[in-house]
Amino acid sequence: MEVPALQRTLAAEHTAVFAFGVLGGRAAVLGQSPLRPALAAAYDVHLVRRNRLRILVTGAGGDPVAAEPAYDMPRELTTPAQITAEALRVERACVSTYAALVAATTGTDRAWAVETLSAGALAELAFGGLPLPLPGLPAGFARG
Repeated sequence: MEVPALQRTLAAEHTAVFAFGVLGGRAAVLGQSPLRPALAAAYDVHLVRRNRLRILVTGAGGDPVAAEPAYDMPRELTTPAQITAEALRVERACVSTYAALVAATTGTDRAWAVETLSAGALAELAFGGLPLPLPGLPAGFARG
């Protein structure tokens, strides 16, 4: 059960690395916007996570899923608001996969998934996200 969850999380990180590369390129025309270093930092973090997941998948006996040649991105990524909204969407998608990874792992892999889930939830703040009581889970999940 652990390998499929690791693979899904790896696929999400492949997407994030691609997306933050595109978003960083689009933000390059914004001049000295504070968005540029936030996007560069997000790119670096997701690259490290992707590489770690490749190692975890291999260690769990799987063959790491490859990145797609390209990913769909919104056409309208010309304003800071559009770029920020897409960055937040990408972060939230990754946080969601880490929530599932927490449920599917144990031991040190689970500890890393929890740590990464928390860090991802905090990273959402850089892109206008609001703190959530249960990051990575659908809104209203804990309500009866």
